[in-house]
Amino acid sequence: MSKSIEGVSNWMHMFRWIVKLIRDEYGVDEALLTRNATLETDIQLSIDQVEQVLEYISESFGIRFPEGTLDELVKLEELCLLASWIKGYYKRPEFISDDFETRCRSINEIAA
Repeated sequence: MSKSIEGVSNWMHMFRWIVKLIRDEYGVDEALLTRNATLETDIQLSIDQVEQVLEYISESFGIRFPEGTLDELVKLEELCLLASWIKGYYKRPEFISDDFETRCRSINEIAA
């Protein structure tokens, strides 16, 4: 399931990579894949599809998402910022809880 991450070096590139992934794997019109788009309502991904997207990201970028990740994410931008933070491309997203941060840090080496 791993996809090439060549050229991905910041959160903007990560966002574009995730947009392309969702567009190519699930046939979602790229016009729907905006920052504020909700994963389930606007983009119309099922929970299983969102979990598959997390798996693609995990395997491609060598990061891990803790249990309960889908409880923290609603929008496409949140998914991008969370993945970017875990990978070290972005600061800690404000929307995640302290408990979730601890769980992320326990399974990933995340820069301060």
